[in-house]
Amino acid sequence: MPVTPAQSKDPAIRGPLGSLALARIRTTSPMLVVRAAKWYRDLARLGIHLPFFIVHDLGLLYAAPREQLEFAGRPGAEGILARFPRAGELAASYKQLLDDVGESEASAKARTLRLSDDLIVVVLARMLGSLMVRVGKAPYPAALPMDPELLRDLDGDLVRLFLEQPRQWELAALEAMHRARLHVMTQADALDLDTLRLLGMLGPESSAAGALAHVDLLAALSSPAANDIVNFSLELLPSILETTRNKATGTHAIHGYAGLGTKGSLDSMVLTELAWDDQEFARRMIENEILYYSREQAQDEAKRVHCLLVDASASMRGDRQVFARGLAIALGKKLQLQGEEVILRFFDSRLYDVQRARQGNFPAAYLLGFKGERGRNPARVFAQLATELAILRQRDARDPVVHLITHAALHVPRQLVAEVRKQAHLFGVFILPSGGVLDLDYLDLLEGHAVVDNETLTSQAKRAAMAAKIVDDAAKMKTPEPIPNPNHHTRDDGPPPSLRGGNRSIPPPSIR
Repeated sequence: MPVTPAQSKDPAIRGPLGSLALARIRTTSPMLVVRAAKWYRDLARLGIHLPFFIVHDLGLLYAAPREQLEFAGRPGAEGILARFPRAGELAASYKQLLDDVGESEASAKARTLRLSDDLIVVVLARMLGSLMVRVGKAPYPAALPMDPELLRDLDGDLVRLFLEQPRQWELAALEAMHRARLHVMTQADALDLDTLRLLGMLGPESSAAGALAHVDLLAALSSPAANDIVNFSLELLPSILETTRNKATGTHAIHGYAGLGTKGSLDSMVLTELAWDDQEFARRMIENEILYYSREQAQDEAKRVHCLLVDASASMRGDRQVFARGLAIALGKKLQLQGEEVILRFFDSRLYDVQRARQGNFPAAYLLGFKGERGRNPARVFAQLATELAILRQRDARDPVVHLITHAALHVPRQLVAEVRKQAHLFGVFILPSGGVLDLDYLDLLEGHAVVDNETLTSQAKRAAMAAKIVDDAAKMKTPEPIPNPNHHTRDDGPPPSLRGGNRSIPPPSIR
């Protein structure tokens, strides 16, 4: 569709679309150009405003199969380049760079992963972020509309759009790509494909909307320890992703028929019911004996909220950090696939903000890239946790279940643990140092705990087996006896039973 005169007067349209005259890659799928417009806008939101043709070409090398790409210039590009000194030389260098990136192993494997738009934006940010200093400020805003009709069949308009806008900025970008060729190639080859594969397996990753999601992804790809956590998580995930959520029967007109029931709509009534005479049919209707086909539907909303509380203090560096965060990813995804609501929180000397796993999205990027740099204060953390759990119980009737993943030397005043235990079911995973022993005076207040010793932590096979056992035991855990909620009991119910220490009537289960 030709660009209208009114649209060509808008620099936000004329600028980026005209720059495609310098593009060296074409695609047979028009929707890929729309995706490129999204990458362009999202990069600008991260503060990386580069010419659209560079984002378009490099992004397609990671997003599209090779058979959908054609390495060829646009019509009229040679005549345009002849108007500017050194433009032909810079365009040839740019073409060679695209050929080298496209033939790299990282690019070839990334194309098979079917990366989401957010992941491609982060890949481009890693590769091209340093070019901003060399290119300078853009002469027009990055507000290109993502309109498929606007981005279709542009070849006839490219020369006109290119010449209607001063193009010193685009030529400066070609010069910057020429000078930074080695840096771009190094960034392309250093791409952590294992992290991309993990994030792709877990679904669209975001701990927040918009640009904050890209910040988490950038932190995950930049974290030195992320690769070890990713490799450990990839060992655990194959069996976890086989988890399926049980189904139930219902009356909603969705999915297929699952069985027979006594509730439903007229269109789902078993036809043989119409064979009864009028009086018998009326009696069966009054007695609620009419049979209906029931539909398949998901289980009712989970009756528990699982909080994964992960220690991020300095005592959890190295192998302990790898185990704790890999376990949190595996356990959280397992519970989520079973239909449970999962929230994740880090702590060191304070308790950090809640990250929710919802609607199939799991904030693995946040888990991989988070850095805790505020010392260690377990008493303050548990005091804050007890307060927030009490507020949660006032707003939500569901039982909280806290899974604590921490160092074995987490010394917390016993009364604070008891306060937390009043409000939630509490399970612990304690990671021992070399030669250490577990000696905490509040273990009897926990409903269960697991101990990971140094021998297990340093053995790849034992470490994976221990983590898988903890995940399976937590997933198979029967629904604990509900904790009496002081906000919901009535005067006739009497005071809620005490849950302090050994006063529980049912001994706590152990997952050791």
